[in-house]
Amino acid sequence: MSHATETEVADAAKHIRSLNQALNQVLFGQEELIDLVITGVLARGHILLEGLPGLGKTELVKGLSRSLRLDTKRVQFTPDLLPGDITGNPVLQEVNGKREFVFQPGPLFTNILLADEINRASPKTQSALLEAMQERRVTVLGHTHDLPKPFFVLATQNPIELEGTYPLPEAQLDRFLFKLEVTRNNVSTLERIVNHRELGTDPVVEAIMTSETLDQILGLVRRIFLPTPVANYIARLVDATHPGQSTAARGIRYGASPRAALSLASAAKARALINERPHASFEDVRFVAGAVLRHRIVLEYNARIEGLTANDLVRTILEEVPFQANATPRTMVNS
Repeated sequence: MSHATETEVADAAKHIRSLNQALNQVLFGQEELIDLVITGVLARGHILLEGLPGLGKTELVKGLSRSLRLDTKRVQFTPDLLPGDITGNPVLQEVNGKREFVFQPGPLFTNILLADEINRASPKTQSALLEAMQERRVTVLGHTHDLPKPFFVLATQNPIELEGTYPLPEAQLDRFLFKLEVTRNNVSTLERIVNHRELGTDPVVEAIMTSETLDQILGLVRRIFLPTPVANYIARLVDATHPGQSTAARGIRYGASPRAALSLASAAKARALINERPHASFEDVRFVAGAVLRHRIVLEYNARIEGLTANDLVRTILEEVPFQANATPRTMVNS
């Protein structure tokens, strides 16, 4: 596969800038969040959005689907939701004079699945997403059905309302490329929202690109060059999340998986394209590291008692691990 050229990268970046501008008109004051959502989509990844109700998580996903002209379905996850309610079920029908089961696709068969409050569904229903998120297909009664391309799961969850919820297991968390935290708005942003929004009305979003253009851009991301030193840096970052491999890892019980390394590489390539570069850099990796790693490490009990969070430990790891192998740790350089 040939590497991306500067001309191809420049042409794609124009479309991405238009997409960025459109989404910033949907969700005010969340520029970094929008950058990361676009990065995640270009890396073909699933995204978990965590934040309090009313911060615009759903509106952001709806705006993304309209601007990309992608088919979108929304599923409100509840404790009584069954796996077949998502994947679809065989239905007994008459075909050519015979009665037989015919598969009726569920809402999972779409380009963007908005899984609203995903942690309210039972573990059995949550597990129905595992095959879809990893392999982009669904198996029902022994028959496999391919999902549309592209396929993304953008899920939301409330970080504080825990009654009646089922925390996502590590196996499913690992299938999300990013976990993004949606923060509250400051006063100036709230004033802008009051002046430009009305309760119950959706912001107007124009289509930015065709499905063919999006497909070309997604293919271009894969052709962004990943230099060997950057790949080595990714490997050392992931290794540093495991106990005994760094100072920060003393507070970690289980570190990140190889899928985290692949996620860092894909996201860094997408970030490079957004910045109009045909190659990924160390800074691209640092920009996406928190979103990729925060949900993939399990903290020790003592670390939680001390008030440490996954974000704290990821920041410490980024300070400790130097860009170049065998170089002085960044903490010593900065001191």
